[in-house]
Amino acid sequence: MRFGRSSRPCSMASAGRVRPGPRWRVAMSDPGLPDVWDDRVAGALAFLRERLTGEYEIDEFGFDRHLTDSVFLPMLRPLYKQWFRTEVFGAEHMPKEGPALVVANHSGTLALDALMLSVAVHDETAARRHLRLLGADLVFRMPFLSEVARKSGATLACNPDAERLLSEGELVGVFPEGFKGIGKPFAERYKLQRFGRGGFVSAALRTGTPIVPVSIVGAEEIYPLIANIRPLARLLGAPYFPVTPTFPWLGPLGLIPLPSKWMIEFGEPIPTEEYVDSADDPMVVFNLADQVRETIQQTLYKLLERRPDAFSA
Repeated sequence: MRFGRSSRPCSMASAGRVRPGPRWRVAMSDPGLPDVWDDRVAGALAFLRERLTGEYEIDEFGFDRHLTDSVFLPMLRPLYKQWFRTEVFGAEHMPKEGPALVVANHSGTLALDALMLSVAVHDETAARRHLRLLGADLVFRMPFLSEVARKSGATLACNPDAERLLSEGELVGVFPEGFKGIGKPFAERYKLQRFGRGGFVSAALRTGTPIVPVSIVGAEEIYPLIANIRPLARLLGAPYFPVTPTFPWLGPLGLIPLPSKWMIEFGEPIPTEEYVDSADDPMVVFNLADQVRETIQQTLYKLLERRPDAFSA
């Protein structure tokens, strides 16, 4: 598919010349220094040419790999590397090819953990693969956010889409805690909420896909939730209306996340091939979901011991 958007539904889808100074002349005359700005300008022009001519592909879910690699990921990397100073452990556990269901804890009031996990999967693993995130209905009801989510590879958190992506050999990311995780008060930080009904496990079982548990430390401190104004949340049609130490008191400045230290650990994959015929067995689904949840919780405790200061370098 060329230039355009997929609409496949889901179960809900020179005036003068300035002479450079001496230092600038020396730098420009040094053949050992690469012309970084020329490379950047050339790259930007190539990107614009490809966008204007339609020389890029969009898959049936709306994923625009060209835009993601050229715009979305470069925009997120400064936040990932300099602001949150993210450390990654266990990247070797991510499969270099084939499908995997990546299951992580969810927190932070705003779902920046999903975006940082996407950067980690792409930049820290050998295969530099893309993580196809599963998002809540609310994400795809918001006009601009919906478009960005689709183009960055996300799709609705429903079993048909998850199974389709897994069957096509993709890495699929899911946060079973949902809004209960990102909307929990700061006093309950790093305490996992219930993993719903285990729908993510059913999708993995039906496709015989390994489950990779992921533990994320750092997101809890970016917007410490100290209160939730429920009447205002209902009025806005939102799951919660957060009150943090900086929001809404500082207005738009309150949306700047605090620079907490992040750690992300990928656990060993949990195989599911032997349970393929038990995808509809509630007990098997519950036990496997509980195993994944407990693995993530215990790893969170270990990561917190490694990171005694939430805002350390």
